Amino acid sequence: MKIAVASQNFRTVTPHAGRTRRFLVFAVDETGTPVEIDRLDLPREQAFHDFKDDGPHPLDVMDAILAGTCGPGFVRRMAERGIRAAATTETDPVVAIKAFLANPPDPADAAECGHHAHHHTHHHGDGHGRGGGAGG
Repeated sequence: MKIAVASQNFRTVTPHAGRTRRFLVFAVDETGTPVEIDRLDLPREQAFHDFKDDGPHPLDVMDAILAGTCGPGFVRRMAERGIRAAATTETDPVVAIKAFLANPPDPADAAECGHHAHHHTHHHGDGHGRGGGAGG
């Protein structure tokens, strides 16, 4: 499995997945251990905010993309390319990947990626109870 982590400084997870041009690329083996294998420094026209979806993209080989924030349009565009996109509150890329693997986001919550990145367990009342009686 290959996971790209948005990281403008190549050290920490950074926000704005659609505008990010720098990514740390990790391979995750069968034990769930992420190992950095590459770094991408994309030209401006390959940031997804500016990319016109008119051909292949260097991130097309990823299974997932993690960032501090990602909007619903970004999540949808990645899904169309076969890539899962998720926001994380973690700043350490390895910790973020391990958290993602331990508790992958529910695809039904994908639209909340950009707006609720700092509230992973918080859900607005939508008339569809989640059940389970979770507190807190």
